[in-house]
Amino acid sequence: MPLRPIRTLALFLAAGLSVAAQAADLTVSAAASLTNAFKDIAPLFEAAHPGTKVQLNFAASGVLLQQIAKGAPADVFASADQDTMDQAQAQNLVKPAQRRDFVSNSLVVIVPGASTKVPAAVADLTQPAYGRIAIGLPASVPVGRYTKSVLEGAKLWGAIEPKMVGATNVRQALDYVQRAEVDAGFVYSTDAALMADKVKVALTVPTPKPILYPVAPLPAGPNAAMGEKFVEFLFTPPAQAVLSKYGFGKP
Repeated sequence: MPLRPIRTLALFLAAGLSVAAQAADLTVSAAASLTNAFKDIAPLFEAAHPGTKVQLNFAASGVLLQQIAKGAPADVFASADQDTMDQAQAQNLVKPAQRRDFVSNSLVVIVPGASTKVPAAVADLTQPAYGRIAIGLPASVPVGRYTKSVLEGAKLWGAIEPKMVGATNVRQALDYVQRAEVDAGFVYSTDAALMADKVKVALTVPTPKPILYPVAPLPAGPNAAMGEKFVEFLFTPPAQAVLSKYGFGKP
């Protein structure tokens, strides 16, 4: 009989340890273009905060916002554009005082590495030689919104939109180009650099608004306090060195 209470206590303690372990997990939802950099930053943060395990969730910024708004667990949100973070703020998912710009990027036009067709200007993409162009879906993908704003400003959107092969995130657009499934595509310079052996950068495209990435902890997250620490960590020299290695600029 004495064994039963001991066994019950052991189960209770085990359950408590399990809950504690889960509580130590930190979930970071980040724009797809941050994939490689954040995969390198996560173990650095874990080393600085023993007992914490970083769970990374990557997708288009708009998709991540939808997930968070619907209650998906997340402690940090890193977006590739201001508009998406503005929406998060409007929905009271982040606090205005806690959002910070932590890196910058640039928009480029890329073509398959073996392609002999290289546009000298964005207007060249209206030519018949460029029949399929990978562009992130503007409704949910920041790189698509940046692209659309550039093309609308140049009065080229009407001519290029019918050629658009919609991508659900910037990495998919990159993949379409490197597999030569399209004739050209719009991605961030940091993404193009990851496949320098399979794609060629034809143009760097100035955008009406600078491409700045905001990040913020999520107060309603299961590990909000650690989320604040992760955001702070992104501004430390080790994290900034990783971001710089992958081509991200200062905000």
